[in-house]
Amino acid sequence: MTHHQLTDEAKPPHAPARQLTLRFSGTRRGARLARQLAVQQFTEWTGLPHDSDPARAVALVTAELASNAVRHGSLPGRDFRLTLLLLPDRFRVEVTDTRPERLPPPPVTPQAADETSGRGLLIVQSYADRWGSTVRDAYTKTVWAEILIHGHVPPNTDHQAHGT
Repeated sequence: MTHHQLTDEAKPPHAPARQLTLRFSGTRRGARLARQLAVQQFTEWTGLPHDSDPARAVALVTAELASNAVRHGSLPGRDFRLTLLLLPDRFRVEVTDTRPERLPPPPVTPQAADETSGRGLLIVQSYADRWGSTVRDAYTKTVWAEILIHGHVPPNTDHQAHGT
């Protein structure tokens, strides 16, 4: 599990078989809807059930990234963007918010149990194969995570992006 910040390694290693991008309100409800949509889209694209280990990982990782965007990356009246990418061997979740100056801190280690924040990133680190953040302009940052599909070959993989 690797955390890369501000590097070209944040780009997906393969062209996505499928892609979907949507905007959500910077609220707890928006974060909840983003998690539900990510799991639904994952199961539709992969054919794996909602209760599979990869689907659970997608739910936990998306919930944490969306929650962090709402709590730490939101400006009043600004939305966050969720991008889902199905790659040949993994599912990538990207959450883009409007606070590029507020990069996610390294996850809190178990020795720092008295810390008041950062524990949620331990979930991301535990369930994602790779994760990190990218700042591409002065107005946004993207925090991303990739979940392995464990050898499952997505149906109808044609390596062309779908959706918006």
